[in-house]
Parts: sequence; structure tokens; C-alpha cells
Amino acid sequence: MGTRPAALFARAAEQAGKPDPDGRILVLVQLAGGNDGLNTVVPFDNDEYRRQRPSLALGKGAVLRLNDELGLHPSMGGFKELHEDGALAVVQGVGYPNPNRSHFRSMDIWHTARPSVEDKRDGWLGRTFDANTGQIEGKVPAIALGTGRLPLALVSTRVTIPTIKSLKDYQLQMGDGHAGNLRKRRQLMRELANKPATGEAELDFLRRTSVTALDTAARLKKVAGGYKSIGEYPQNGLGQRLKTVAQLIQADLGARVYFVTLNGFDTHADQLGAHTALVTELSTALRAFYNDLKGHGLGQRVLTATFSEFGRRVKENGSLGTDHGVAGPMFLVGDAVKGGIHGAHPSLKDLDQGDLKHHTDFRRVYATMLENWLGWPAKAAVGDAFKPLDLV
Repeated sequence: MGTRPAALFARAAEQAGKPDPDGRILVLVQLAGGNDGLNTVVPFDNDEYRRQRPSLALGKGAVLRLNDELGLHPSMGGFKELHEDGALAVVQGVGYPNPNRSHFRSMDIWHTARPSVEDKRDGWLGRTFDANTGQIEGKVPAIALGTGRLPLALVSTRVTIPTIKSLKDYQLQMGDGHAGNLRKRRQLMRELANKPATGEAELDFLRRTSVTALDTAARLKKVAGGYKSIGEYPQNGLGQRLKTVAQLIQADLGARVYFVTLNGFDTHADQLGAHTALVTELSTALRAFYNDLKGHGLGQRVLTATFSEFGRRVKENGSLGTDHGVAGPMFLVGDAVKGGIHGAHPSLKDLDQGDLKHHTDFRRVYATMLENWLGWPAKAAVGDAFKPLDLV
């Protein structure tokens, strides 16, 4: 990795100072591929659900009941526990007008929050960062974990957002050679970087970048080696990425937003097994993440939210799967959420071309996370028309 993201991390570490107990953090979990909301939050007592899905419908006795009409997928025991703790908010029927059923276009819409404009210069969070540069100057406002490229939602025209694979891989590359020689190179770089300013802007920037890169790599190495999680994380991809997020939050680098992805939700065929594995990974990982944060006294500071580009069709297809749909649920997790089910479950008979109709625009959820949680105006991200919901 280059030194520029390292310098950003280090400036954040320098300005963060002592941990801020009131500093709120948003963790976004993208469920890529289009999660089947009907088999995640299940209308188990609905005859139309069983009629439309003779093979895929989950039985009344199997689901984890949230109330007399809805239950969670049987493999989402972690979410059931969060619900019982009052730390899970289920936001029903989320979508947007004139929905697009293409993975790429719909995901772009969720990332830019601009359904009517095909403009990928920046994302909804990126525009928020741009509008609040005075508050985040010299800091790292967001970090993307485990992604090969920066998620569009975080793309900004003024702020550089780093993306990393793991703390282990995040280090300043000093070349090959004997360990003693590498230490000498680091020491020489530090000595050069600590020389008095020359007045030459580019040289001074290079010097500052070098020393902050060294400091950041050392700090993150210490974080990776010394962090003790509260409880065990599942040995799956999402669980380990969220463990890294917990480490970075504990290190207090000052980032306000973290972004991770769970892939694989495009379940066109043989859905039951694949979807069970996916929601198991989601549920176990988020439960462990919540427990870890709470154990470290961070439960009130962190809000985690999931989103997916669309739901699935109500009727199962001929391959024992489901095709691209429209509306679906979002989940919010944390001690500060107003737990329970928010909004009515969409009708299974009053459909839009075979799909559930949305009743909650996703931009209202975004406005909630920005204004009610992070304390940032939502106008730059979603405009004036979308007011926050009563979720936190």
C-alpha cells in the first residue's frame, strides 16, 4: 500500500487524542447480490407466502418468531438474541420509486442515493464528507475493509478514503533484505522526515508523509497484536472483517464510518442451502461484533446497518430459487436503536410486476443515520425531501 493512506491514518491518530466516548460511528454492511427479504423476515402465517413458494417457504414451527406474524430465518439465532436485547431494528419495505432490477444500476442507486441521475462521480457519504470538510480536515472520515476497490458510496471529490484488506497487510513496504537493514532504513527515513521544514512544500509534504506512515504502521501493528476481543468471532469472512473493524474502533483512529461487504446473495437456483449459509454468516458475525463492542464499553457509540441493492420476487422460480425483486428489509443494530419492527410488511397480493411494493424510501434511512446518528446534515447526501425516521 502507498504512503498516502498511511499518512491519512496517522493524522487521524494524532488528532484523535484520547478516546472520545461521545464519538459516534456508523458501520455499513452491504449484502451484495440482492438479499431475499421474504426468507429473512418471514411472514410465516401468510397463506399467500406458502402458495407462492411451495418449495422455499419456511415453516411456522421453524422460524424464530418476532411477533404473531413475522419471524426470522431459523439460522438467525444471533439476530433473535439481538431482538430480545432490544438492539435490533427491522425496517420493513425499503426501496425507491421506479425500481431498477439490474444489479449494477440498482447498486449504483443505493451508493449514490440518486435514482434519477446516472452520475458516479461521488457517493452519498462522499458528498457528506465534502460538505463537512471543516470538521474532518486531517482525519480519516471512513475506512473500507476487505474490498478491492473503494465503494462508490464513499467516493468523494475532496477527501481520500483508504481501503485495506487486513491489518496484517497494512504496512509501509521497505523492500527486501535483512531485518536489521530494514530497521536502519526506517530509522533513516524517520531522521530525514524529522528535519526542520525547508519551505519547499513538496519536500516537506514527503517528509511528513514518511514519518506519519511509519507511525501509523507501528500503531496498527500494535493494535493487531494486542487487541483482545470479548467473546469469539465466527471463523467466516464477515466475522473476521468485523473483528478488524472492532480493532480499528478500539484504536480510536477517528474514522466515523466503516464499510464491509458480504457477497453471494444472488440466489437464482437452489436457494435454500446458499441463503441459509449467508444469513448464518450475517447473524453470527453481527452478534459477535455487537458483543465485542459492548464488552469494550463501545455499545452506545456504534450503529451497524445492513443494505442490499434489492429484494427477490415473491414467487419462486423453476430452479428452486428467486429472481431479482424490489423492496426488502434493512437491519440496524446497536444499543441506541429503537428495537423492534418498523413499518408494515409489504402485501404479498398487491404486487408490482410480481414484486413487493416499497413504502419506505431508503434515503429516509440514510437521513436518519446522518442526522440522528452522526449529527451531519443530510442535505448533501439526499436533498431536502427525505426526513429522518424514528429509529435511533
